Amino acid sequence: METEMLRNIVAAASLAVLAACATATPYQPAGWDGSRYGYFETPIEADRYRVNFSGNSLTDRQTVENYLLYRAAELTLQNGYDYFIVADRDTEARRRYQSTGFSGPAFGGFYGYRSPWGFYPSYSFYNPAFGWYDPWGPSWGYRDFDYREVTRYTATAEIKMGRGQIPPDPNAFDARQVQANLRSVTLPPPVG
Repeated sequence: METEMLRNIVAAASLAVLAACATATPYQPAGWDGSRYGYFETPIEADRYRVNFSGNSLTDRQTVENYLLYRAAELTLQNGYDYFIVADRDTEARRRYQSTGFSGPAFGGFYGYRSPWGFYPSYSFYNPAFGWYDPWGPSWGYRDFDYREVTRYTATAEIKMGRGQIPPDPNAFDARQVQANLRSVTLPPPVG
């Protein structure tokens, strides 16, 4: 009875983890759900912070940048300031290529055999007419690969917060206005 209940709990947790992997990064602090994606900030001075937002591969660039601005506005208001000036801002795209498909020994091992040491048996033959021949090569149909590009965005900004009237600087933002305008983009709609 306890084993079955434990098995159900593990299955439910596994499904929750898989579901979390299949959605874009929500607006949340990094590390909140065990993920490295989300926002985090580093205080530099009393009125200056470095704010970051990292998204997973399903979170587009515009969303990552909106979340960064929303967090900057939220942080400004939490610290009792009215506006923030973006002193420096950058969005970094990290790209990698991920293969999909089956590759015989490379993925499944030698007829399903997976070596515990990380290498797999492979055999090549030399034919004087054709050169070196790999029986798991293209002629056997095992090397059907598709590659897709996986991109993750990280936005970073250094902000300086201030009180009172906003200076006439194009990089100055009214924190309340930013928060009001980006709230619908950032936060999920209320349930009910």
